[in-house]
Amino acid sequence: MPRPPFSRLAADLPDTVPFVGPETIERRLGRPFRARIGANESGFGAAPQTIAAMQAEAPEAWKYGDPENYDLRAAIAQHCGVRATEIAAGDGVDSLLGLAARLYINPGDPVITSLGGYPTFDFHVVGFGGREVKVPFVDYRENLDGLLAAVEREGAHLVYLANPDNPMGTWWPASDVSAFMDALPEDTMLILDEAYGELAPAGTLPDIHPLRPNVLRMRTFSKAYGMAGVRVGYVIGEEQTIAAFNRVRNHFAISRIGQAGAIAALGAQQWLRETVAEIITCRDRLGKIGRNNGLTPIPSATNFVTMDTGSNAAFARAILEALATRGVFIRKPGGPGLDHCIRISVGPHEALDILEAELPGAIAEAKAAEG
Repeated sequence: MPRPPFSRLAADLPDTVPFVGPETIERRLGRPFRARIGANESGFGAAPQTIAAMQAEAPEAWKYGDPENYDLRAAIAQHCGVRATEIAAGDGVDSLLGLAARLYINPGDPVITSLGGYPTFDFHVVGFGGREVKVPFVDYRENLDGLLAAVEREGAHLVYLANPDNPMGTWWPASDVSAFMDALPEDTMLILDEAYGELAPAGTLPDIHPLRPNVLRMRTFSKAYGMAGVRVGYVIGEEQTIAAFNRVRNHFAISRIGQAGAIAALGAQQWLRETVAEIITCRDRLGKIGRNNGLTPIPSATNFVTMDTGSNAAFARAILEALATRGVFIRKPGGPGLDHCIRISVGPHEALDILEAELPGAIAEAKAAEG
């Protein structure tokens, strides 16, 4: 049957999504997971103040959210020590990455990123016709020298760096990131993804000032603030650079409930500090569970721990599948050189109790499958 034609760009894209959601696996298995520790969500939840603010706003959900996100941007600006005109808000970092790709990629343009890095960015680059140039990790960290060399070699005007990184959880100190910024050509835009910044050690995030016309710093309420399902993120940048987001953004992307919740979350900093401390405690426990089962945890500055299985990608995949049948959801890196690892999100002790009980059997099953 004849159909309206896609655009030339869309016609060449696959019908895929960057991630297989835990709900998809649950439908396949016919039961819910007992421990959902694979998507880097915060099982510790949002602050009570945040939940109360969203509940209070729920009766007003018949109204659109403020398309300018005025109060939200003002609250973020005060929290970050910048002006509201230096903040753009959106429905999560994933969406903001897509807007940045739309702003800075022409079809065929080279875009520099890391091999095995955050796949949603890859999804947007391909979706807007960019040509990905991927730089392998070195010692499980994004390769700053390699990224810079690729920018210079390709004459690229867009480069992506996550610090701390997903999927490995590793990080560079602020001094190294600042030196990377200084070395970039002025006409190369750096997307600096700091989604896990609240969870990183002191000295990881460079000072916000001075704001640079060629740096976009992306942050989120999904991780440390425990609001992944609400979808609120923001980007910090120089005023003229930030103003360009109004050209392409969905002006009603953030609901009234989401805006109210994010504002309240910024006011719950004592709760945030206590939650981050609990995440770090459980992150240490997660590493011990891995070591007790013959895995090598990689030092992490995030709310997950990536573990070297000491084997290969097939073995890592077998562990994932064996855990899934036992009611435990985790994930693994996909890039060459990383795909022999598994990645486990930090959860409350109840979730880690389940993991601790089920991981030995899952590893034994994966070893048996190896023959």
